[in-house]
Amino acid sequence: MRENIYDLIGIGIGPYNLGLAALIDEQEGINGLFFEQTNKFEWHPGMLIDGANLQVSFLADLITIANPKSPYTYLNYLHTHQRLYSFFFLHKFEIPRQEYDAYARWVANQLTHCHFGSEVVDVIDHQQYYEVKVKNKKKNAVERYFTKHIVLGTGTKPATISDTQQHPNEDVHHSSQYLFHKKTTKEAQSITLVGSGQSAAEIFLDLLKTQKDYDYQLTWLTRSAGLFQLDQSKLGQEIFSPDYVDYFHRLSFAQRKEALELLEPLRNGVQEATLHELYELLYHQSIQGNPSNTIIRPLIEVKGITTVDQKYVLDCYQWQKKQSVQYVSEKVILATGYVPNIPDWFYTRFQDKIVWEDDKRYKVTKDYRLIFQEDTASNKDNYFFTQTNLEHSHGSSATNLALTVDRNVQIVNTIAGKELYQRQTGRTFTDFT
Repeated sequence: MRENIYDLIGIGIGPYNLGLAALIDEQEGINGLFFEQTNKFEWHPGMLIDGANLQVSFLADLITIANPKSPYTYLNYLHTHQRLYSFFFLHKFEIPRQEYDAYARWVANQLTHCHFGSEVVDVIDHQQYYEVKVKNKKKNAVERYFTKHIVLGTGTKPATISDTQQHPNEDVHHSSQYLFHKKTTKEAQSITLVGSGQSAAEIFLDLLKTQKDYDYQLTWLTRSAGLFQLDQSKLGQEIFSPDYVDYFHRLSFAQRKEALELLEPLRNGVQEATLHELYELLYHQSIQGNPSNTIIRPLIEVKGITTVDQKYVLDCYQWQKKQSVQYVSEKVILATGYVPNIPDWFYTRFQDKIVWEDDKRYKVTKDYRLIFQEDTASNKDNYFFTQTNLEHSHGSSATNLALTVDRNVQIVNTIAGKELYQRQTGRTFTDFT
């Protein structure tokens, strides 16, 4: 076994692994490195719309739930930047998206074991340790590191409609690129938005606010039966607790898939405040007559997008009436969600070594370890943790920022072999047994 070996290497530095990096920074007994291919920390830069807020409380920052005394809390960020009283008088629990991005970057800049401009291009399992190959973009060289444990935190990537990538990005793009193309988008005569979640609502609201200044046709197509409000009832929100995640993980694979469908109103939808602001703006615009240049149409599934006369034809299907329909637009924004971002090397190196629950979903332990097959797992105590592609195994914990800290606490405790941080379990009014 090699002498220069780290306890863990984190691959990707989004909020998940950044929170983990902050946790181990407080522990002298754990040494680790984190690598990110982008040159600096950025959290959904194309969706940092003015006035948009997170859907969770400021307590769901990178570390507070594990250690409220940490210097890396959001409250300490506000204190350091002389913004604590301003936030106090705001009387809100939710963090503005732009400020969350600034806060997380502030934390990342303090952690010397976080390396940006460094792309992990390969990971080799040597049974007792992992070899990690990293392309240093500044040096244009591949460097090798060795670690006992891996933590995959490569997040998600945009989910798009098939064949849309053939169109110019400034004309047809995912919602994650919205702000990068906003100026040219508003100069078009017609804009069509596809999708029904919070991101779609925020973009539609943003475009609606400037519609009278640019006079564009604005169309919103959603596959869902309507624009439904996210269920934020207090008892209902307890599914975003460690207790429910533990319960969910104990279910069979079939039961977990069924549970995800039942929990859809709590997991997806539009915030009440966004819907209120949107409706109020539409109402005020209708005082002078119903605006014919604004269309909101549910029950529409977009099958494909083609080009005709320098415009885009959206081939759609009204799934309730079972009718085909077309819409023509100069610009198209796809707020069609995200899918897990799994690196190619992962499939090359580990696809045949680990246990899968189906073709796309690997089996994950309660403490977020991949399960290796018997012929490769004998006497194996070097773990491969994942913070990516967890919806099927941990349900509400997969993408919810409020549960990121609990996930990191379990990872740190497993690596340390003892409880360094206490989990906040057994504190819900709902009994998940």
